[in-house]
Amino acid sequence: MKKMLSLLCVVVLFGTACKEFIEPSLSKKSIALLAPSDHIETTSYQQTFWWQTHEDALQYRLQIVSPSFDHIEKLLLDTVVKTDKFTHTLDPGEYQWRVRAENGSSQTPYATQSFTIFPASLKDQSVQLVAPANALYVVSADVKYDWLKLFGTTQYRLQVDKNNFADENNLTLNVLTENLTFTSTLPAEANYQWRVRAENATETSKWSAVRALTFDATPPAKVVLTAPANKQLVSKPVSLAWNAIADAQKYELIIYKSDGTVYNSTYPQIVNTNAQTFNLGNTGETLTWKVRAIDKAGNKGDFSDTFTFTLQ
Repeated sequence: MKKMLSLLCVVVLFGTACKEFIEPSLSKKSIALLAPSDHIETTSYQQTFWWQTHEDALQYRLQIVSPSFDHIEKLLLDTVVKTDKFTHTLDPGEYQWRVRAENGSSQTPYATQSFTIFPASLKDQSVQLVAPANALYVVSADVKYDWLKLFGTTQYRLQVDKNNFADENNLTLNVLTENLTFTSTLPAEANYQWRVRAENATETSKWSAVRALTFDATPPAKVVLTAPANKQLVSKPVSLAWNAIADAQKYELIIYKSDGTVYNSTYPQIVNTNAQTFNLGNTGETLTWKVRAIDKAGNKGDFSDTFTFTLQ
């Protein structure tokens, strides 16, 4: 095994780093935690956990417990994060949090810090939204909204609008619920905004961040193939092209052999532009192809008419 690794490292002489073949070990590395600071005392229920990244890490494991890892009463969070930040809402209490960097074969030791959250007025807090994600496109009118619990709350107000809440007397949805989730049916295809506020008998929280949501159940238009012309004799590489569809995010391309089977296992093929190069096949072979558009919501348009081309 050592001999094999040594042979791989020889490629360094030809301009390729050995690091590309051997994953660096993280076991003797360390991670620095940035926020919340160690032993900080705060009245903010929503905390953003932030740490330094490591160049050899693929992900980070974040854990939060109460009151400490030496005496765990509650495991609040155990999750893998790809970036250097994670936001989570907690109740008042004493907590410890820790992070380690991980790659496919090793991990750093955990770095650990403590913090305390004290009870505070609800009006100083805000609700943390969970789903739908911001700027999501959906094909169904039935939407499930989710958010995290906010301490001291007896009910939550969910609002959905098409005009950025300019007129609260004319909203798409304005409802109170004791739950952390609510399912509602959007009345029509449109761009919407939604937000949540926590309430109790005497106070209301700040509004959550506003998230955008687009309901789109209409498929994109039918694609028109433009090149090569139908039944044309062509040389490789073959430049396949079709008209761009305004609301298409991507296209599905299928190429068939003369016997009607797909050309190979790479088809159907998803293409992000309205063109693709085909450089396979044998002289005299006749191939059939077609394309359809797919929009951001996942709606699929009708396939184009089928064209054929023959390789020369």
